[in-house]
Amino acid sequence: MKINMRQWVADVIQQRKVTAIPVMTHPGIELNGNSVRDAVSNGKVHAEAVVRLAQQYPSVAACTIMDLTTEAEAFGADIAFSEDAVPAVSGCLLPNVESIYQLQVPSLSAGRIPAYLKANLLAAKAITDRPLFAGCIGPFSLAGRLYDMSEIMVLIYEHPDAAHTLLNKCTEFIEKYCLALKATGANGVVMAEPAAGLMSNNDCLTFSSQYVSRIVKRVQDDSFIVVLHNCGNTGQCTKAMVETGAVAYHFGNKCHMEEVIRDVPSTALAMGNIDPVSVFKDGTPEMMRTTVIDLLEKMKPYPNFVLSSGCDTPPHTPFENIDAFFKALNDYNAK
Repeated sequence: MKINMRQWVADVIQQRKVTAIPVMTHPGIELNGNSVRDAVSNGKVHAEAVVRLAQQYPSVAACTIMDLTTEAEAFGADIAFSEDAVPAVSGCLLPNVESIYQLQVPSLSAGRIPAYLKANLLAAKAITDRPLFAGCIGPFSLAGRLYDMSEIMVLIYEHPDAAHTLLNKCTEFIEKYCLALKATGANGVVMAEPAAGLMSNNDCLTFSSQYVSRIVKRVQDDSFIVVLHNCGNTGQCTKAMVETGAVAYHFGNKCHMEEVIRDVPSTALAMGNIDPVSVFKDGTPEMMRTTVIDLLEKMKPYPNFVLSSGCDTPPHTPFENIDAFFKALNDYNAK
């Protein structure tokens, strides 16, 4: 559905009530009786899960799966799949610096990219009452999955030219992928760049934000926005995140929302940051209510705040906790 997304952001900020966009797809997969493996491999199963959740919960936008292996697989990385857990990169695709220079940027027909494009196409056609956010990985996080996460932290200091070569290749592919996601009818993309949270603000600017900014400038417009997610950030690199020019920023539970939001422009959305594991999955409805109300009280001075999970909610998150999340928000807004 065609939506003026800049106006949508402005409307979210201007309305009196707090809105919510938890990043979750796994409950929809489970409601439909499918496995995680089904959903991450089959675009139709994936889309049906997104649509089911949109029907079930009053989130102001729908989100597809946050899968941080799709792009790495397209480059040739080995992926470990299981029935009930998110996929994981297995092994290391790039064993040394020389292999970086030999790496080829793949086409959009590689790996499961076509399945994800199909999922967004089907979901965008079916969901007509709210925006649909696709998902992709960020450049530095993708580079870390191709070169090994601990090794790339060494690479940026010992071989910065090679690191930038790899980041350029990752950025080229992500940009191409985001344009294809945009063409499906999705209204935006949640770009997951958690590995950038391992760096200082200056290093984040150099090895992540300048590349994210390139993608933002290429794909973001009135019809499509970028939501930059960095659940690794503890607050030290929020300013670098904002330098990307994204319209919205999504924070994890490692940081204090009331502190990081001060670095976010009042015209941009700041989303977060209920712990997806200790509260959503392992908590109780009572814990969820207390946590949500406490966060909402802290965020009262900030109309650009959007209530969300700190990251993708994991498989087997109890529905009672999701219900408690929305009920706490509804009760708070009704005051």
